[in-house]
Amino acid sequence: MNNLTKETKLTLFYILLTFTFSVAMRMIWIYQFAGYEPFMFNGQFMINTNDGYFYAEGARDLLSGTSTNPSAQNFYDKFHQLHDLSSVSTATSQLTAFFAYILPVSFESVIFFMPVFLSSLLVVPIILIAKSLKNLEMGLIAALLASITWSYYNRTMIGYYDTDMLNIVLPMFLLWSIIWAINTNKDIYLLITAFDILVYRWWYPQSYSLELSFFTLILLYTLIWDRKNLYNYKLLAIMMFAMLNVSGFIRLPLILGVYYIFTTRLVQNKEENKKLIYYVLYTSIFLFLISGGFSPIWGKLKAYVFTDAISQGEKGLQLHFYSVMQTIREANHIPFETFANRISGHVITFIVSLGGYAYLAYRHKIMLLALPMIGLGFLASVGGLRFTIYAVPILAFGVAFLITEVARIMPTAKLKILSMIAFTLMILYPNYKHIEGYRVPTVFNKDEVNSLDSLKKIAQREDYLISWWDYGYPFRYYADVKTLADGGKHSGSVNFPISFMLTNPQDLSAKLARLDVEYTEKIFKIRDENNKLDEPQKLDIFSNIEEMTKDYGFNDTNDFLLSLETNITLPKKTRDIYFYLPFRMMNIYPTVSVFSNMDLMSGKQKRQPLFYLSKRFRQDGAVINLGRGVLVNLKDKTITLGKDVIPIKRFVTTSYSKDMKLKVDTQGLNIRGEINVIYMSDYKTFLVLDEKSYNSLYIQLFVLENYDKNLFEQVSLNPHAKIYKLKI
Repeated sequence: MNNLTKETKLTLFYILLTFTFSVAMRMIWIYQFAGYEPFMFNGQFMINTNDGYFYAEGARDLLSGTSTNPSAQNFYDKFHQLHDLSSVSTATSQLTAFFAYILPVSFESVIFFMPVFLSSLLVVPIILIAKSLKNLEMGLIAALLASITWSYYNRTMIGYYDTDMLNIVLPMFLLWSIIWAINTNKDIYLLITAFDILVYRWWYPQSYSLELSFFTLILLYTLIWDRKNLYNYKLLAIMMFAMLNVSGFIRLPLILGVYYIFTTRLVQNKEENKKLIYYVLYTSIFLFLISGGFSPIWGKLKAYVFTDAISQGEKGLQLHFYSVMQTIREANHIPFETFANRISGHVITFIVSLGGYAYLAYRHKIMLLALPMIGLGFLASVGGLRFTIYAVPILAFGVAFLITEVARIMPTAKLKILSMIAFTLMILYPNYKHIEGYRVPTVFNKDEVNSLDSLKKIAQREDYLISWWDYGYPFRYYADVKTLADGGKHSGSVNFPISFMLTNPQDLSAKLARLDVEYTEKIFKIRDENNKLDEPQKLDIFSNIEEMTKDYGFNDTNDFLLSLETNITLPKKTRDIYFYLPFRMMNIYPTVSVFSNMDLMSGKQKRQPLFYLSKRFRQDGAVINLGRGVLVNLKDKTITLGKDVIPIKRFVTTSYSKDMKLKVDTQGLNIRGEINVIYMSDYKTFLVLDEKSYNSLYIQLFVLENYDKNLFEQVSLNPHAKIYKLKI
């Protein structure tokens, strides 16, 4: 330690200080919910992001080391069941399994605390970049701010177990290595930069666009300011080899080979050496193009930016489906104030940060290489709030630079320090207040997980659990069963049959459930057999519902759906099917219904069924005001919807007894009525429904527990979630 320079010691101290600060801020959630049982299962806190269960399932399977998969075709297939969609091959699952294996803590603790410590590593490249600019105090301030800014905290808080815990850390390390490479021209940074890209791609395969943006900025930087520097062309070439759209096991030896060429004088003549570097660069670009380097970038742009409400198949029946991207909040447009707050914590800080970054780039043009991070962050204005985290560390540099510049002109050292402390506290405070108030719940509560745990004890791993796609990953983790949809498999064609099952009568839903599960397995089998062919054929399978339509002899999917009302012949049962119906789905029922409430042949939306939920209501005599112009008149037995006064068909009250048995009191008020009112007394919730919504599987089985005993049987019932087994 005595051999370290004063600057190095200060750098290490700042890294330790900011890392500790970042970890401490993420522990506030623990202090707030310590001992809160609904957020705990088996005595430990559960995670608070749905996607985290995808990686948790993969890590769990890797640690178990067992499989009954008879068709394992690669190393990772040996760790999970056939077609269970386990994430065993993802970097997040692999790193998690490694930590869980070597650390003396439970698996649940590993996935719960990993985001805290990995995301806090962001402070390291921030301070190292500041060191290269000879302004460590700027790095200290930027690291403190970036580590807890709204969007970065939201997506890396304790329990937010997802790829985001390194999705900004790794590109910031890449930016650091690029800056140090260009500033020092040392060969070692060629290798470090290439390895940064390899690790980043391993962790987050969608990193293409940012890598290519960095490459493009370096090229422009070189052509404008440093075109005679051969080192920059070496850097571009080795980066391009690292960016090829091929396996990392192929890119690694290519990188090592290129590094050997660049660091060993194979050609003594200076002019010939220059030509060799250019040839290697041209070769790398050619290989990038023929390896399909632009394809993943275009795919992501189409998914998050160029989104359509309706998707359509290109062949076959050309069915139309509702696009799930229209319902995902993180992929929708956000207002400017939210945008600014998520990036800097406050609108004023955001505006100052922009000016500060512009001034920083003017003083240190190398910081122009950070523009791709800002560009991705600003993509949030059209692509959704998830992108804002990319701009966080770069704009943190902007405001931090201005703070240090103001301090620099202070007349005394004491005023310099005090000014930095004061301004730093000012920009940190709004973010701290956000953290203090951001009390995110766990994905499921204890009762919901208990239901899944009870199902795990009776269901087979090949059985299916049906519910909305939001819950797919937790199902597979806790119940260890298969699902039709999840956070990665939720296209309109996948969601249509599930939406239909949940929002239609029990008999139709039961038939389509059996059909959808068996067709899912059928298509898995067809694809497996096709992949074994010497020349696999391109399969024209667009959706289960299309295949059903054709197999049952129809050219119009609407006719096939009508046939479900008849005694059609169903596929042979190969596995059991369960329905998971949670109370939390009540809030998204209208969204669930929109996916099946359309004409698949024309793409036209049908009239949306009436479903109105009210948890804020007041009673004034015989009139109950449910808000938004909805009034229930108990005396006249009518309901007012805006300007319309409509007779109530049924008024239903549900309640639970002391032994948690549901009681349902139904009053038939007007046989000619079209509207039903349900008061779920224990939930303090009113529902206003038309006949279609009232007769839906979800309302009948969850709200009323009125199930057809020829079609279903009860498995697990509690006020938070109810599970039924399909008999047919």
